[in-house]
Amino acid sequence: MHMNELELGLDTFGDVTRNADGELLSDAQTIRDVVDQAVLADEVGLAFFGVGEHHRPEFAISSPEIVLAAAAARTKNIHLGTAVTVLSSDDPVRVYERFATLAAISHGRAEVILGRGSFIESFPLFGYELSDYETLFEEKLDLFSRLRLEKPVTWQGTLRAPLVKADVFPKTEGGIPTWVGVGGSPESVVRAARYGYGLMLAIIGGPSHRFRPFVDLYHRSLDSFGEPQLPVGVHSPGHIADTDQQAWEEAYEGFKAMNDTIGRERGWPAYSRMRFQHDVGPEGALYVGSPETVARKIADTARTLGLQRFDMKFSTGTLSHAHMMRSIELYGTKVAPIVRDLLAK
Repeated sequence: MHMNELELGLDTFGDVTRNADGELLSDAQTIRDVVDQAVLADEVGLAFFGVGEHHRPEFAISSPEIVLAAAAARTKNIHLGTAVTVLSSDDPVRVYERFATLAAISHGRAEVILGRGSFIESFPLFGYELSDYETLFEEKLDLFSRLRLEKPVTWQGTLRAPLVKADVFPKTEGGIPTWVGVGGSPESVVRAARYGYGLMLAIIGGPSHRFRPFVDLYHRSLDSFGEPQLPVGVHSPGHIADTDQQAWEEAYEGFKAMNDTIGRERGWPAYSRMRFQHDVGPEGALYVGSPETVARKIADTARTLGLQRFDMKFSTGTLSHAHMMRSIELYGTKVAPIVRDLLAK
């Protein structure tokens, strides 16, 4: 990755979608569709395909690396990773082993984005206490950073058994590019810099320019820790169709379904058309519209934040597989060239 170039990627959580009759697809079919989506993303020349980890009914993917391995066997160039791996409720050794295996299968195209996740279901599911939320992530991120060196590790924390000269296999042929997903906490930004990880900003609400102070803090922190300049990326939701109106009509119900489901849990007001239209505008975090509209918004975000990658979360709620496939096609064949032209000016 060149620091002065912008890569375009895609993210999905494996949202369970509906068929033409309006019936929910099975989890199994949703997962098979995600692999097909990754194949198309590779065919249209996109740089990255990310799969999120969740443990709740709206999302079919709880084991991203298996889905990514299936995609790796059917793709040639696209990098494959997570969006995100919930490191707090996983074991860093197992995470590293799985991604080192994915790197082998994909001939070095594996990446990992580590995070704490936006949901908490994995904590009780795997026997972790929410009261240890901060400590779990800090300690496990520290251990993962040592495992990346691919040398025997001696390590001790407070919430996991210590390691003494523990070696981890398989070894990779060139390491695993690693990012930390950050939602807007200065402490998380500094932590990513301290460990030498790329910074992936999850911007799911409000204008992107309000995150510029976090980018500046990240670069200052890298300097202070003696780290080289590392990439900054953004993950934001979006959908592309041939016209703005078509994209809005296709996307609205999916965004409403997802926001209302999560909103009931978090005490948010019901989602509305007015809110949606604000979110797809210049001051909103949704990249929904025609190729020209979406490309201009991506280019503006990239310039404002000095990005090296933009990942569009293309699956939202019950948006159909057919609409997502068309969105991916337009993203690679129409949006990408416009973005390149805009940033070259």
